[in-house]
Amino acid sequence: MNYSHNKVSDIQIAYIGGGSRGWAWSLMTDLAMDDSVSGTVRLYDIDQQAAKNNEIIGNRLSSRPDAKGKWRYAACPTLEETLEGSDFVVISILPGTFDEMESDVHLPERLGIYQSVGDTAGPGGILRALRTIPMFAKIAAAIRDRAPKAWVINYTNPMSLCVKTLYHVYPDIKAFGCCHEVFGTQNVLKGICQETLGLTDIQRQDIHVNVLGINHFTWFDQASYMGIDLFPVYSDYIEAHYEQGYGAAGSNWVSNSFSCAHRVKFDLFRRYGLIAAAGDRHLAEFMPGEEYLKDPDTVAGWRFGLTTVDWRKKDLQKRLERSRRLAAGEEEISLKPSGEEGLMLLKALCGLGRTVSNVNIPNTLLQIPNLPSEAVVETNALFSRDSIKPVMAGKVPANIRALLMPHVENHERVLQAALTCHRELVYEAFAEDPLVKGRATEAQIRSLADDMISNTLRYLPEGWRS
Repeated sequence: MNYSHNKVSDIQIAYIGGGSRGWAWSLMTDLAMDDSVSGTVRLYDIDQQAAKNNEIIGNRLSSRPDAKGKWRYAACPTLEETLEGSDFVVISILPGTFDEMESDVHLPERLGIYQSVGDTAGPGGILRALRTIPMFAKIAAAIRDRAPKAWVINYTNPMSLCVKTLYHVYPDIKAFGCCHEVFGTQNVLKGICQETLGLTDIQRQDIHVNVLGINHFTWFDQASYMGIDLFPVYSDYIEAHYEQGYGAAGSNWVSNSFSCAHRVKFDLFRRYGLIAAAGDRHLAEFMPGEEYLKDPDTVAGWRFGLTTVDWRKKDLQKRLERSRRLAAGEEEISLKPSGEEGLMLLKALCGLGRTVSNVNIPNTLLQIPNLPSEAVVETNALFSRDSIKPVMAGKVPANIRALLMPHVENHERVLQAALTCHRELVYEAFAEDPLVKGRATEAQIRSLADDMISNTLRYLPEGWRS
């Protein structure tokens, strides 16, 4: 990297999953809107044509006169070539295909186990992790050998286990996981402030929060705006809007897959006293299966959606067609901020300012003192030149720790299961997952796990076939 006059040039970014039809375009847009950084983005994907399409799309965007940031995009044929000499590594991959995810999400329904996302917790999150962990083990080893000093930004789910794998294979790696779920809850608080206090022009970043928990099951124990404690404001709003939720008018929560009325958040606040800080679809999957995900009628009552894999497949077809249009020059990417903070964090690590954001990293410094040091936790952290310093978030309350620990313990089981092809650990992880626990017999759990493993063998190491 080269530094001059508050600018950094010749930054080398390796993008693993560089054929992405979502995250990659968001990064390209943010890079094109900022003239303080420039360099090369090398794109690697097992779908080489997808990476080649993004090379064309990225270079066309960078050449536009309205693009302030100038970057060169280059598709690379191998992971090693992509990583060589990189300053930053971005990981955004889909482990397997939506056919495998269809089994992850929907096969457990034969036991009455419903999942609203299926990529982090529950049987679906466990199976996705079995596919993902070997891939991340390979990526971590390649980073160790080819770009040992690079900062590694992960966007792939299951986030906690992806980051855990990176550090397990390469303990000295400089990796962290980024997730925007906290931003969504800040936006809810922003909207409630504007609606109830008559305030205007609030910026999400000015909703100051203390973040603690694990990815997709994060909590705020402090929230304020310009000196105003938002906990009483939030509590009063919940009491007045508990049944309808926030932003719920006229929405169909069964078919509108990504929307929610935030009623799960409201209920968790009433029960546990902290602000749950992720989307309701994610939060519900960490709780016992008899609560928010008992059956589709229960889900509809809580006013969030079960995201079907059929919906994801149809959405993929739309994105594939858009990729074709963008690569052919039939459509242009709009230069609008993505709302993600990846570029801001990259700039801070380059020395262009300091910032605080929520990240997923190991609990090595006991930033949450009453969670295990080997857990990957989500807290705020201070980003500055070549440095991430986690904020000491404090202890989680005992009642919330009891909700977190089954998942933290399962992360250990699943990591070992994936690395050693150990079916008994998978059975244990299924049995201890709150969505499953107490809702199926041991024989049913083993049969379900075996069938789900069988459906994804194409993306598992050879050891699972014995």
